Amino acid sequence: MKLIIAEKPSVAFAIAKALGVKGSKDGYIENKEFIISWCVGHLVALAEPSVYDEKYAKWNYADLPIIPREFQCKIYGDKQKQFKVVKALMNRRDITEVINACDAGREGELIFRLVYNQADCKKPMKRLWISSMEESAIRKGFENLKNGGEYDNLYHSALCRLWADWLVGINATRLFSLLYRKTLNIGRVQTPTLALLCDRHNKISYFQKEKYFTAVLDLDGVKAETQRIDNENTAKELVTACADAQAVCVSVKKEEKTERPSKLFDLTALQRAANRLYGYTAKQTLDLAQALYEKKLITYPRTDSRYLTEDMARTVLEIIACSLKLPPFNSIADFHADTFYLFNNDKVSDHHAIIPTMELNNADLSAIPDSEMNILKLIICRLLVSSAPPYVYETVTAEFKCGGYTFTAKGKRIIDYGFKAVEKLLASSEHTDKEISLNFREGQTFAANAELCEKYTTPPKPYTEDTLLSAMETAGAKDTTDDAERKGLGTPATRAAIIEKLVRTGFAKRKGKQILPTKDGTLLVSVLPDTLISADMTAEWENALTLILKGKENPKTFMQGIETMIAEFVNQYKGFDRQQENPFEKEAGRNGRQ
Repeated sequence: MKLIIAEKPSVAFAIAKALGVKGSKDGYIENKEFIISWCVGHLVALAEPSVYDEKYAKWNYADLPIIPREFQCKIYGDKQKQFKVVKALMNRRDITEVINACDAGREGELIFRLVYNQADCKKPMKRLWISSMEESAIRKGFENLKNGGEYDNLYHSALCRLWADWLVGINATRLFSLLYRKTLNIGRVQTPTLALLCDRHNKISYFQKEKYFTAVLDLDGVKAETQRIDNENTAKELVTACADAQAVCVSVKKEEKTERPSKLFDLTALQRAANRLYGYTAKQTLDLAQALYEKKLITYPRTDSRYLTEDMARTVLEIIACSLKLPPFNSIADFHADTFYLFNNDKVSDHHAIIPTMELNNADLSAIPDSEMNILKLIICRLLVSSAPPYVYETVTAEFKCGGYTFTAKGKRIIDYGFKAVEKLLASSEHTDKEISLNFREGQTFAANAELCEKYTTPPKPYTEDTLLSAMETAGAKDTTDDAERKGLGTPATRAAIIEKLVRTGFAKRKGKQILPTKDGTLLVSVLPDTLISADMTAEWENALTLILKGKENPKTFMQGIETMIAEFVNQYKGFDRQQENPFEKEAGRNGRQ
């Protein structure tokens, strides 16, 4: 008898259907060959500090740092019933093998292993690793089960991430909450993310606009403009020199350019696009994508790859053909897919890019909620866009001389809309493009007067979730190319939760599409050491977790570094004067007087 453990009930029942298991029990499904049960998310969690020592129930500076010799786990509240079910099943005498069917990723591996270890299970362990919930994919996955030990490095990476987050969160939160007499939630990744928001907010708040000038010629309805001029007198002299002067076209340069379509979606790219087009938060997009995955309509969403494996070539063509039958994509005439750039085995580790599945042929799409349908159409559109021809256009740059000064006009002629014709099928298309006709020839002359234009520099824009996700993705990777392995803050699977926690704890807030730091968020970042707010430092930690995953770094070395850092910054605040002015209390007093 084989025991299968899924991450949640809906996945367990999908597996049961694919394998023909129908005997439903309390907390599991059973037939003569398989028993299928489930975790309810994280069944097992790390214990709170008071489990290690009752004195930790109260927060005292003298007790810091709290660094357990061995981490302990605990089952909390309503999770106990299902854990007892799973534990009993794991230890049933007739169970000969346990199959980990939790989500095929770092968190899924962690969820299963914590339960497996907490149940003190010693049964042989296999791993189901799939990227689609289609019945054919599930059955194929069971035909190709992996040895559970092959994923030990993935588990160690996840465990180190869990331990590091616990150590930083517990110690830093207690330390600075005690110092400033206010509960200050601090996280290994969330606090550097908050620092990004604060840095952008400060740049906007302290921005001082600068005046500059340009001069513009109107040439038969086409505007030709000078470069930026910082000195007003110089700009006025230019306008005077061009008064009633003749403008002469001295050059016309044409250049054909080709723009390749965007790559397929990973989770972060999908979240960014959904935020731009529909205003969805990162969490909303993840939840919608997860629902589509469980409906078997898309592949696994928590992926960091934007490529497919070469063995998917035939399948992708079939999915494209299926996608072209659905509105609004059925309006595309003579679509010739070029899938060459979709495949790169070296750029796919655990999961390939997000694409629709062949279940599009069978599903009743009319029954899908509008929000889910928006995400599904976005994923379909990106697959078609990525396999569409390039966008080809011609730039035209005309230069003019007038009064001894140079003016430039720029135009554009579209040769082939290519993939942009597909993008425009979405009502909320993020890409707009228009032609600007220029029909000048060298030596052509115009009677023209220059007009002085006064302009101002503009501050950077506040973060939206789109741009914040991008900043998180590239943090600590300033000197790398686009194709280099990125470090970043968090992972595609965790970034949404990080943003949500900042909002939930009152350190960030949403204003329309914008996401801004609150006053408390700004104050928190101002009092923390660079170690806790540095995006570069935290990105290095995330990169180290990736090296652990690849077997290139020792987990003990990583954890020793985290423990040393915590001990150092706790010791750093031993001489802290608790009687000094407290910025949080000062702010609270100011608000109370208003």
